[in-house]
Amino acid sequence: MTHPLRCNGYTEPPPNTFIWAPHLRRFDLRDSESVVVVGLGGEGEVWALRRHAAEGARVPAPAEEEALVLDLVAFGVFVLAGLVLFVVHHHHLEQFEPPIRDKDSAREEVSRERVNFTQELLSSTSFARQLADQMTLAKAYVVIAKEHGNLVLAWELSTQIRSCQKLLSQAAVGGKAIVLEEAHPIVTQLARLIYKAQDSHYDISTTIVTLKNHALALEERARAAIVQSAEFGRLASESMPKSLHCLNIKIADEWFKNPSVRRLVEERRNSPRLVDNNLYHFCVFSDNVLGTAVVVNSTVSNADHPQQLVFHIVTDSINYHAMTTWFLINDYKGSTIEVRSVEEFSWLNASYSPLVKQNPDFASLLNHLRFYIPQIVPNLEKVVFLDDDVVVQKDLTALFSIELHGNVIGAVETCLEAFHRFYKYLNFSDPLISSKFDPQACGWAFGMNIFDLIAWRKADVTAKYHYWQEQNADQMLWKSGTLPPGLLAFYGLVEPLDRRWHVLGLGYNFAIDDRLIESAAAVHYSGNMKPWLKLAITRYKHIWEQYVDFSHPFIKECFIH
Repeated sequence: MTHPLRCNGYTEPPPNTFIWAPHLRRFDLRDSESVVVVGLGGEGEVWALRRHAAEGARVPAPAEEEALVLDLVAFGVFVLAGLVLFVVHHHHLEQFEPPIRDKDSAREEVSRERVNFTQELLSSTSFARQLADQMTLAKAYVVIAKEHGNLVLAWELSTQIRSCQKLLSQAAVGGKAIVLEEAHPIVTQLARLIYKAQDSHYDISTTIVTLKNHALALEERARAAIVQSAEFGRLASESMPKSLHCLNIKIADEWFKNPSVRRLVEERRNSPRLVDNNLYHFCVFSDNVLGTAVVVNSTVSNADHPQQLVFHIVTDSINYHAMTTWFLINDYKGSTIEVRSVEEFSWLNASYSPLVKQNPDFASLLNHLRFYIPQIVPNLEKVVFLDDDVVVQKDLTALFSIELHGNVIGAVETCLEAFHRFYKYLNFSDPLISSKFDPQACGWAFGMNIFDLIAWRKADVTAKYHYWQEQNADQMLWKSGTLPPGLLAFYGLVEPLDRRWHVLGLGYNFAIDDRLIESAAAVHYSGNMKPWLKLAITRYKHIWEQYVDFSHPFIKECFIH
């Protein structure tokens, strides 16, 4: 019988037993001749066998026993090294084992990827392109089949066309590519019906003519849609939102409730600052109270000496009380603000102005008052004109020091864009235009301009404006707007300004460089997407809104911010 015994040193074991001595590093064989070492444990344990020498048995010599011990020790070390190597290698594999990717999560990730459906339609290998091409051909055969009285074929084609349109619509909305299983039934049916139509002897020349007419009709519809969209945009930009209408009513109500406001009007009208050429004068012509308030607020907020600024505001009779009251009850850092009504200008009548004769609509006349600035402020020498959709970001008083070199107007040129050349605004097929102007001449921008009124009066620019308005009575030279007559009246009298003075397009251009906007002295929401409308470009709206006092009681009641 054998059994292991644990011992910290050598002890006399029972006969014919194993001895397990942990951490034993050396045996003294002289003390135990009957102990035979049979193995070395992983932590240096020695396994030994104690056996009584039988009679006649050969007792190993000490040298032989020592050699056996050394052999077994070497064997144990080899086993231990192999075990360590295995553990290290296994740990290395665990560290660098590639992660197992969950097939379901990968499938979900792919399903979330949206395809560009426009690219799908343009790709010659996509099912969407094949469906669209077959649908176009099928539409032509629908027309031909109806013309030949084959209503059954026309109905079958129309049914498949609707199925095709539904599949394309679902793919476009879902942002996914059309696969073979979806496209195959429709493609097969359309191919069968197209073959059937061709088998009905509808000749190719008839098909070509029909397709051509179909393409022309689509082009006409596209042009009509563009014109309609532009007209809707124009109507939206000219309309007054409910919030602005609410504000006007509340301010006008204050005019009638508060007599002290009415008394202040005459005091402002008689201020000597209104005719002081040592001050900085600005003109704004508008029927939009909030828009004008933002122009004034942004100008004085960015001026080094706002008390030296004077604003000459002209509006119509409908908005006169609201506009006047607003600037009387609110202080703009000590600046002087005068509000007048266009009806006060008795000289602006049909016998003097061709525009009034052609169109007595004062809403339109407000836009054209820029051509009468010398008459509106007869005692001034220089003024800066600002549109009501402008936000000022720098001190504009430096404009008054710019040398105009005898020119009347300082303006930022817009000829970096090809569509801002003269030929885009004026009808050069008319010899009256083509004989006097260069079609490639550079356009420029109204909205933020410096005017030398002395040079204006000398060049009699207003008379030139009147001449061109009379020539355009039938609207054959240009359709509408103030820029075309401005290009003609100020031709050869424009001093180009650095483009950073006036950055345009915030009412239509979604991609203006942020750095250009930040460096601009004034930004202009030219276009239909005005900042006070819901259709304003969100990216630029905050620039305008920072100059609206949303804590004002009237604005709080009328605006949700």
